[in-house]
Amino acid sequence: MERKYPNQFARLGVSDKEVAEKIKACFDTIFFDPEENFYHEHDTDPESACMVDTGNIDARTEGMSYGMMMCVQMDRQDIFDKLWQFSKRYMYLESGRHAGYFAWSVQLDGKHNAEGPAPDGEEYYAMALFLAAGRWGNKTGIFDYEKEARDILRHCVHQATINENGRAMWDEENHYIRFVPEVDFSDPSYHLPHFYEVFAQRANEEDRAFWKDAADKSREYIVLSADPNTGMNAEYAEYDGTPKFLFDKNFAYYSDAYRVAMNIALDTLWYGKRADTAKVVTNLQNFFHGIAPEDYKAYQLDGTATEEPAMHPVAIIAVLAAASIASDSPYAEEYLKKFWEAPLRKGVRRYYDNCLYFFCLLMLGGYYQIY
Repeated sequence: MERKYPNQFARLGVSDKEVAEKIKACFDTIFFDPEENFYHEHDTDPESACMVDTGNIDARTEGMSYGMMMCVQMDRQDIFDKLWQFSKRYMYLESGRHAGYFAWSVQLDGKHNAEGPAPDGEEYYAMALFLAAGRWGNKTGIFDYEKEARDILRHCVHQATINENGRAMWDEENHYIRFVPEVDFSDPSYHLPHFYEVFAQRANEEDRAFWKDAADKSREYIVLSADPNTGMNAEYAEYDGTPKFLFDKNFAYYSDAYRVAMNIALDTLWYGKRADTAKVVTNLQNFFHGIAPEDYKAYQLDGTATEEPAMHPVAIIAVLAAASIASDSPYAEEYLKKFWEAPLRKGVRRYYDNCLYFFCLLMLGGYYQIY
């Protein structure tokens, strides 16, 4: 079946040429702008490079795998390979109960800040590697992309049997992704059913049924953990969908949670619209209508605003626009227009906002594709 990736901005009269130019300009800013980029080539290792979390001045598996996904979508194998080299050389855990996973945070020279993983990194790594294999073909060693992706997923599912005292990233019974392997709760924004559909076709054959089930279960969990009126998901949530509060935060809808709308949008783009997940983003767009970005806050799931300002308002603008792929809200095109007119974020917090900005721009422009 031929896949179609439409230009959603055409609903505003924006041409394909304008979209292509904007996407290239954003990619160039993120990777090459001397003031606003957050791509960093290793000072003493010219084969390696990392994506910098500009708010924390570290490299995270989240950002590294995001950067790789950006590069495969933009056909930049040269940068992709440098990011993957850094990941394998400086972040890959060779021993202990987490062997086969990646340290979630390291300094820019590769020194570890942590010795444990964050599962959203592993799932993005695997997906980016599968798409790299599909777009460019496999090479040798660590650049046998498909082999590397399969090995990551093997650990994600079977770590408890591979390593003494190890723990899988996905719960063996309900097939939900864990926030970290040690715990039995989740992060709704980690749930990427559209990735799991690809894993169900390309992972090790004995695990393909697991990934197909994980895709179905994740779609159900996204709906289960969303407020039925506001469409908000919590940043962290129990397996029954109720919010879980961590790190001294007394609010639920915050940074990680913004990604759920983006994930619903891409799942819709790749695998078709579902009434239940469409309702989630419809409610979300309806809730935020009339609220100016400068007034965005951290919220409880019922929409109660706290005094805490939203740390990533540009990310909210971006994901609300991406939601228009799936939403039935009468305000969908307003969100597209607001996003099209919004610039990339500048300053110390630009990393997270601009990652989500670029992914949403890719999917809305028709450039976020399966290879």
